[in-house]
Amino acid sequence: MANWLLYAAALGLVTSGACSAHAQESATIAQPASEAEEHVVLEADYIYEVRDENSIVAEGNVEALYEGRVLRADRIIYNKTTDRVRATGNVVIVDTDGSQQFADEIEVNSNLEDGYAIGFSARLADGATVVANSAIRQTDGVNALEQAIYTACPVCDEHTTPTWSLRARRTVLDQESQMISYRDAVFEVAGIPVFYFPYLAHPDPTSERRSGFLVPSGGVSSKLGTFYQQPYYWTLSESSDITIAPMVSANVNPLLELDIRKRFYSGGIKINTSITREADFDSDGETFGDEKWRGHLFGKGLFAIAPEWKWGFGVETQTDDLFDRRYDISGQGERRGLYSSQPRRLLSQIFVVGQGDDYYTDAAVLSFQGLRSSDKDGALPSVAPVFFGEKYWDLGDYGFAAVNVSSAMLTRDVGVDSQRVSVGGDWSNLSVLPGGFTFKPFAEVRADYYALDEAVSGEPDVSRAVGNAGVKIAYPLIRPGKIVDIMVEPTIMAAWGVSNANDPAIPNEDSLLYEFDEGSLFEANGFGNYDLYEGDGKASAGVTARAVFKNGPEFSTTLGRRWRSRADPNFDVASNLDGTSSDWVAESTADFGRALRIDTRVRLDDDGFKLNRIDARLTSNYKRLRAVGQYYNISERISPLGTPDEGIFLRGELRVTDRYSLVYGQLRDIVANLNAKREFGIAYEDDCSRFEIIYQRSELIDRTLGPSESIQFRFSLKSIGDFGSSEFD
Repeated sequence: MANWLLYAAALGLVTSGACSAHAQESATIAQPASEAEEHVVLEADYIYEVRDENSIVAEGNVEALYEGRVLRADRIIYNKTTDRVRATGNVVIVDTDGSQQFADEIEVNSNLEDGYAIGFSARLADGATVVANSAIRQTDGVNALEQAIYTACPVCDEHTTPTWSLRARRTVLDQESQMISYRDAVFEVAGIPVFYFPYLAHPDPTSERRSGFLVPSGGVSSKLGTFYQQPYYWTLSESSDITIAPMVSANVNPLLELDIRKRFYSGGIKINTSITREADFDSDGETFGDEKWRGHLFGKGLFAIAPEWKWGFGVETQTDDLFDRRYDISGQGERRGLYSSQPRRLLSQIFVVGQGDDYYTDAAVLSFQGLRSSDKDGALPSVAPVFFGEKYWDLGDYGFAAVNVSSAMLTRDVGVDSQRVSVGGDWSNLSVLPGGFTFKPFAEVRADYYALDEAVSGEPDVSRAVGNAGVKIAYPLIRPGKIVDIMVEPTIMAAWGVSNANDPAIPNEDSLLYEFDEGSLFEANGFGNYDLYEGDGKASAGVTARAVFKNGPEFSTTLGRRWRSRADPNFDVASNLDGTSSDWVAESTADFGRALRIDTRVRLDDDGFKLNRIDARLTSNYKRLRAVGQYYNISERISPLGTPDEGIFLRGELRVTDRYSLVYGQLRDIVANLNAKREFGIAYEDDCSRFEIIYQRSELIDRTLGPSESIQFRFSLKSIGDFGSSEFD
């Protein structure tokens, strides 16, 4: 807003040394010695001096160039006596960022202390527009716009009605406090007044972070009743802030939510927490039981110790299993550290990680909290600590070698405790044989020691030594073509390991849900964890094929199977290593670019190719359609729960016109015949805003919480932000 003031002052310095000029004459005037690097180039049809008025006048197609900026006007007058500059007639200022400012008339003194503009308007670099009857700059650094209108929407002419605009009787920018305030402000949508604010203020967008109220949210819920939440952003320092968001509701007592962020020299933390004093309540907002303090705490932090070392923490805890669902608090399931938790399981952790050119190590302390109805208090373990360290060497022509150490100490209030320490090493080499075959011999060995609960396992401790040795041979084939390049790589792996590697006394803590698939097809040990180990003889065969078309599409697939010398009763059907042969495993990808990508993983029965598992994902961003779809199906035969599991997830948006879109989403449990979540609605979007009306419904039942539905209205405005929603559950 002050650019026109800068121009006028610069022109005052320029014209103070000019006497006269003729049509289209150009003058370059040097500044005083202290500002010798700044020059103004002035062009006009006429430049002359009016001695009686002690003034310099530039008339006719006046154009001034100053530090890459351009000012145009019909006439400019500099009065030496009053030391003021006045520009009149079609005043246009073009800034270096492409923004444009217009006025019928501007006047300012040469030191920028005060001035005014009549008929002021500006088109900013981001496409926003501001219009005011007048703009005034005062000596105390206060800039004011009278009868101002602001919008981020494109305005082609005076007859164009923007999608939204902010109209105020008076707008003031205080450069000292870096605050912008509005008097009698009206927010308009399509020219229709929607909200009225007697007073509205916010920090100058060019200022640093400032404390202040944020956009509130509110609505109506069957659980909470009518509710309103008003966040306040509090800047504590340059490196820390806190958002305080109290919520009041009709059915239950108030809740206070806090977001805390702090940056340190070596890292930072982020905390989200809430607290209230209330009884339990159901989906209808009916309370029961005693009132007590309740809340949640989600947080994470990461800090550098040295260039190759860092430590961090993640904390997840809440007082009640359903607290987050009752108050619609999001964040459960977010990864907050080295390890991630399962759905409806909270994980708190402290960890340290080190990684260099030839080593890797990590250590962590873990604590779990179950939120599922089947979880028993104290049955989930605390792990203190879990540790892994590895050192590796490049032996040149002799391949690669590594040694590793691992441990896991598990304790429970209810259930079995166990402690494990493992020491191992591995070696491999890769060479190319005549004819193009790749040859990779390998060997691994590991010693495990378990300290057990004798009352449960019957033994105080168990030790074992396990290992495998074998070879992997592949034959990569490549056929370039004019239309498509084809690559095919058949691969076989054969290995022999220690027999009877799995002692029944060893508790299975880390391999309960493990499944052998195409990712471990050519590994000697089909289990990637510790408690179960695949020994004996085994062989795998598979093929990987890829086709890359010159015009863009790519197709790839991997298919294989595994055979074992004998069955190990410790491997269940779900692991895909039971019996003497595995199911067929495959993955494939069809990539057509942004238009369509399909990723599929399947598991086919080794007897008759019956489909035991499929997981297919489709993504598309083509023309008017953006969509994601996923389908999964796990047969009863291999399901860990012994029951089939089938579901579908859909999320998409279809642009019906240039402005309107249809929105749809669904997460459906096909076996249970219910929608965990379903939504559909309509959205309007233009260059400066987006409006959505979405209907949502969930049919999930979790103890005292049942099905719910809502209607949400939300809109976001370019350069201002998001405004709240209205909910009906």
